[in-house]
Amino acid sequence: MEQLLGKTLDQLKQVAASLDMPAFTAKQMADWLYKKKVDNIDKMSNLSLANRQKLSAHFEVGVSLPVDVKVSQDGTKKYLFAVNGGKFIETVFIPDKDRATLCVSSQVGCKMNCLFCNTGKQGFSGQLSPADIMNQMQSIPETDKLTNVVFMGMGEPMDNVETVLQVLKVMTADYGYGWSPKRITVSSVGVLPGLRRFLQESDCHLAISLHNPFPDERESIMPIQKAYPIQEVIDEIKKHDFSGQRRVSFEYIVFKGFNDSHAHAAEIKNLLGGLICRVNLIRFHSVPGVPLVGAPINEIVTFEQALVRRHINTTIRHSRGEDIWAACGLLSTLKQNGKG
Repeated sequence: MEQLLGKTLDQLKQVAASLDMPAFTAKQMADWLYKKKVDNIDKMSNLSLANRQKLSAHFEVGVSLPVDVKVSQDGTKKYLFAVNGGKFIETVFIPDKDRATLCVSSQVGCKMNCLFCNTGKQGFSGQLSPADIMNQMQSIPETDKLTNVVFMGMGEPMDNVETVLQVLKVMTADYGYGWSPKRITVSSVGVLPGLRRFLQESDCHLAISLHNPFPDERESIMPIQKAYPIQEVIDEIKKHDFSGQRRVSFEYIVFKGFNDSHAHAAEIKNLLGGLICRVNLIRFHSVPGVPLVGAPINEIVTFEQALVRRHINTTIRHSRGEDIWAACGLLSTLKQNGKG
């Protein structure tokens, strides 16, 4: 059955028209879906009983509860959702003082096959729908506490860009969540066709997975480098304005002896020179079967200092939820293998 959650106001108007319902019911549906966050059409009490019955015959809201949750000692929660017939996706809730961030997934598995990512080892099983993505935000107990959402979970958002853009539109529209784009960050390994659309059609923040500035070394851990070289990605980003409220950042997992030398710091400076941005240094959550080793914190600090000396705005991101497999793909892989 088709789902209402994630539809734009124009799409809800089409739904109303297709069922011979008054045009104003589209705004009423949007209010019930995104303001009141109902889980059942029967709860849309200002729609007539006849219209609710017509709507229920063809549509459902699309809210489904998580099938599992793991809670970390630091308060991080990883939720597991069932999608697409026996597959699972992950969503991570990260409380931090006055912020409450939700990390959402955009695909079932991933095509990108980055060496360090467990999600890529699952392969690609399908795209998430707008309802699948928005359900991650609406079906958890913390839904009304959220201050930020990051599209950094399972999958590559720019490889499902049509759906992601639709969700961003609903999230930032007055009829939807009414959020500022400043509260939303979308991550990418650099899939240029989708990235171009995102940069043109959205004002949300952008995070690029960099992880190595040297093309050959980056390609050895990120196959996307061959199709869309990081230099071309940077050149595209530089066509857009990040001097105001919109931000671009670069995610950089620090691997011991692989991407943490002074030469790497110097090349990052060459690559990002002239771009107003931030580099986020990340500790590596170990992944079974992956030969890469995370650099210890003292070496990450040394690398941070090397970047700061080169006038690169740099932050070390604190690891969260290590005791609940908070790295992408670990919990869902266990569940799909019957071990979760």
